[in-house]
Amino acid sequence: QVHVVESGGDLVQPGGSLRLSCAASGSVRTIYVAGWYRQAPGKQRELVAKITSGGSTNYVDSVKDRFTISRDNAKNTVYLQMNRLRADDTAVYYCRIDVARFGEVDVFNYWGQGTQVTVSS
Repeated sequence: QVHVVESGGDLVQPGGSLRLSCAASGSVRTIYVAGWYRQAPGKQRELVAKITSGGSTNYVDSVKDRFTISRDNAKNTVYLQMNRLRADDTAVYYCRIDVARFGEVDVFNYWGQGTQVTVSS
């Protein structure tokens, strides 16, 4: 009923930039909180950034002043702009959205399939 598709992951050199996109489609009435997580090999999944329906944001300390999360409510899309990338940013990045669906009163959680970001020279 709700589909989430991520895109934008790539191989980049240290200091480079990428923009990840997370597009939701289907029975989406409202996206409440949305977040980007990442998981590096052998590491636990980590919350990187989140954004509320009102546009307030939070970031993990390691990406502050480098990453920016944003959203386009008309397109049901969430973005993560990543600048000054470092080797330790290498991970699979996952989008998570909390969605109110048409015909439902509850809020449901959905995850994207993940997109690989590799930072290496």
